[in-house]
Amino acid sequence: MPTPPSSRPPITISIVSHGQLALVLPLLEQLDRHSRAVIDKVLLTLNIPEADLLAGRTWGFAVERIENASPKGFGANHNQAFERCGTEWFLVLNPDIRFDNDVLSPLLAQAATDAGLLTPRILEPGKTEPEPHRALLTPLEIVGRKKPGYVRPTVPAWIPGLFMLFRSKAYRQVGGFDEKFFMYGEDFDICARTRLAGWKLQVGENLLARHDAQRESHRSRKYLYWHVTSLLKVWMSASFWRYLRLQGR
Repeated sequence: MPTPPSSRPPITISIVSHGQLALVLPLLEQLDRHSRAVIDKVLLTLNIPEADLLAGRTWGFAVERIENASPKGFGANHNQAFERCGTEWFLVLNPDIRFDNDVLSPLLAQAATDAGLLTPRILEPGKTEPEPHRALLTPLEIVGRKKPGYVRPTVPAWIPGLFMLFRSKAYRQVGGFDEKFFMYGEDFDICARTRLAGWKLQVGENLLARHDAQRESHRSRKYLYWHVTSLLKVWMSASFWRYLRLQGR
C-alpha cells in the first residue's frame, strides 16, 4: 500500500534575533494571519539576551526558542536551527521581512521537483518595483552595477539570505551554510553549492514580500569590514570558481 501523505505542515522557519524581538513580533503575527496552514513551527534563535516581548502570546504554530550562550554567525545560527527541522522545507527568514498576504503556500505550489531553493520577489523600502535579480558576484560585476547600461539577469545567479526557502533534502545535501563566513557571503556561497549539487534556484515572479531593510554596513565600519572580508572569502573559495565555470564565464 502507498504511504499516506503526512498531515504535518511542510515548512519549518528559522528566524534569528539580534536584540530584534520588536521586529520579530509583527512578522510572527503576519505569518500567523496569512500562512499558518503551511507552517509546522518557528525556530526563534536569541543570539544575544533581550527583553521578552513575546511572553504570553500564542500563534497557530509552535514557536521554539534557542538561546545562545554566546553569539553565533548567520550560518551557524541557521545550521543549528536546521538540526531541529523535521519538515520537507526549511525557511531562513530575516526578522524585518513583512507579508501583506500568503506568499508561502503559492511558493510551494509553484516549486519544481528539481528546485532546491525558492524565494519570492523582494520589495525594498521606498521602491515601487521589486529588487532586480542578482548576477554572478564578481569584482567586475560589482563595479559594473554603477555604470550606465548595466543589465540585470533575467534569472538570478544567487538569492539574498533574507528569504531563502530550502528544500530540506538540498540543504542537508550541501551541508548547510559554510560557517567560515560570519555575516555576509554565505548566501551567495550556499546558492553556488546548491546549483553545483544539481538543484535549481526558483523565483516566484508573481509573489512579493517586503523588506524593512536595516542597512548596517552603510553606517558602521565594523559591518563594512565584515562585508569586505566575506567577499574576499567568496572569491578565494573553490565553490566560487566551480560556479564561475558552470555559468560559462
